[in-house]
Amino acid sequence: MKLLVLLCLAIGLVFSCNQKDKAKKAKFDNLPVTNLTGKELAQIHCASCHAFVEPELLPRASWKDDVLPAMGNRLGIFNGDRQPDSIFGSPRGRAIINQAKIFPEKPLLARADWLKLTQYYIENSSDSLIPAIKYKPINMGLEHFKYKEPQYASRPPFTSMVKIRSGNKGLVFGDSKPRGSRLTFLTPDLKKEFDVSFQNTPVDFYEKRDTIYLTTIGRNIFPNDFMDGGIQKVPFHHEGSPPSPGTTIVSGLQRPVDMAYGDLTGNGLEDIVACEFGNLTGKLTWFKNLGNNTYQRNILKKSPGAISAIIKDYNKDGHNDIFVLMAQGDEGVFYYENLGDGTFSEKRILVFSPLNGSQYIELADFNQDGLDDIVYVCGDNADKTPILKDYHGVYVYINDGSFAFKEKYFYPLNGAYKAMARDYDLDGDLDIAAISFFPDYLDRPEESFVYLKNHGNLKFEAYTFPQSPQGRWAVMDAGDIDADGDIDLALGSFVYFLAKGDTTGLSKRWLTESPSVILLENTIKP
Repeated sequence: MKLLVLLCLAIGLVFSCNQKDKAKKAKFDNLPVTNLTGKELAQIHCASCHAFVEPELLPRASWKDDVLPAMGNRLGIFNGDRQPDSIFGSPRGRAIINQAKIFPEKPLLARADWLKLTQYYIENSSDSLIPAIKYKPINMGLEHFKYKEPQYASRPPFTSMVKIRSGNKGLVFGDSKPRGSRLTFLTPDLKKEFDVSFQNTPVDFYEKRDTIYLTTIGRNIFPNDFMDGGIQKVPFHHEGSPPSPGTTIVSGLQRPVDMAYGDLTGNGLEDIVACEFGNLTGKLTWFKNLGNNTYQRNILKKSPGAISAIIKDYNKDGHNDIFVLMAQGDEGVFYYENLGDGTFSEKRILVFSPLNGSQYIELADFNQDGLDDIVYVCGDNADKTPILKDYHGVYVYINDGSFAFKEKYFYPLNGAYKAMARDYDLDGDLDIAAISFFPDYLDRPEESFVYLKNHGNLKFEAYTFPQSPQGRWAVMDAGDIDADGDIDLALGSFVYFLAKGDTTGLSKRWLTESPSVILLENTIKP
C-alpha cells in the first residue's frame, strides 16, 4: 500500500512539474521570435531602462550569476513559472512593488530572443577584468591639515551623517544602531556635549539660526521601498543643552537620502527638495512651504535613485532652479528650470552607465569664467557587481557656456563616495577632498581619503593622511569648525558589515577600533 501511494505521489509530482514546464514554455512560445541579433535585442530591452552597457564592462561570472537574472526579472523572466517572492523582500515591500508593476507577470520577449540576448553578453565578456588605468601613487601627509580624533566613539560606528556647525558650535553626527539611532553633539575641541535619541536614523541635518531641520530615513538605512522617512523641525534654544522635542513637518518620505532647502516660489519661505531614493521605487519631490509648518507635496520625477540635489538660480532669471543626480539604473544629472509659476521643465544634461554607482554632485566654477561646472562622484559598489572598476572616481565637467558640460578631469578612485570642492589652501583655486567607501583594500587602502591639491588648469596632485585606513568613510562635510577663516573637514565611519573581498584585516579592526568621526583641522590660518 505504501509503495502504491509513493508511486502515485511520484507520478503526480512528475505530472505537476511537466505541467509547470509546459505553462512556462507556453508563456514564451506565445510570443513571436524576431530576426534581431542578441546585441540588437539588448539595445532595445536593456537600453529602454538605462544607458546601454557593453558586455566587456563586467566579467562573465557577473553577467551569468547576477546581472542577467536580475535583467530577466525586469523582462518577466523568472527562475520558475512565476515571480518568486524573494525578489520583493518583505510582504510590506511586495505591496509597494506590486502596485508599481516593476516586474511583469509574463515574459516580454520570446524564449529564443532571450537566449540570443543572454548569449551575446556571455560570449562577448571575459573571465576577468584587467584595469586599463595605472594608478599613480598618493603622497602621504597633508601639509595644512591636522588629524584629530574625539575620545568618544560609538563602536562599531554606524555613522549615517556628519555636519560641521557654523559659528564655532562644533559638529554633530548621526548613528544608526538597530537598537536606537541618535545624534551626538561635539564641541569645537571634539568633546562630547550630549546625545539625542531618535526612533529613526538621521541622514540630513540643516541648521538655520536657532532651528534644526532633521531628516530621518526610517529605521532601516539599507535599500527598501518603505515610506518611513520624514523631516522634523527641532528648536535649539540654548547651546550646550539638548534641543527641544521636534515637530514633524513632512512625513511619508520614501527612504530619503538628501535634502536641499531654498525659496522656489519667490514668497520668501524656504521650500524643500527631497531625494526619496527608495530602492525599486522612489521619487524626486519638492515641498512648497505654505507657512505654519505646512508643506505641499509636488512630484518632479517618479523614479528611484534621486541621491544628490542642489537649489540655485542657474540661469539668473530670479527663480531658483534644481540640479539633481539620479542613480539606481537610469543614472545622470537632470536640470529642472523653474518656470516661475510653480512648475519646472526637466532637461537631462549628463548620462551615465548604470554600472557607475552615482553618488554625489556639486556645482563649482573651476576655470573662473562665472559659469557653474559640475563635480561628479561615482563609486557605489554594494550591488550586484562588487568588483573594482577603473571608471569609479571624481570627475569635473566644465560648462562651455551653452549649457553643455564636457568632461575635462577624472581622478580614478575605487569606490568613491563623495568629493567636496573648496579653496582649502586659500591660494585662489578650487581643491577637492574625496572619500571612498569601497577602496582597493589590498593595494591602495590609503585611497580611503584623497586630497587633490589644485596646481592650476585642472592639474591636481593627490595626498592623504597616515590614519586614512582607520575608518570606513561613508560621510563627509566641509566647514569652518573653529571660525578661523579656513575650511576644515569631518569624516564619518560606517562599519555595519565586513567589506567584501577584504583580506587585509581592516574590516575586523574597524569593528573595535574605528572612530565614529574624525576631524581634519585646517591649519593654514593660525
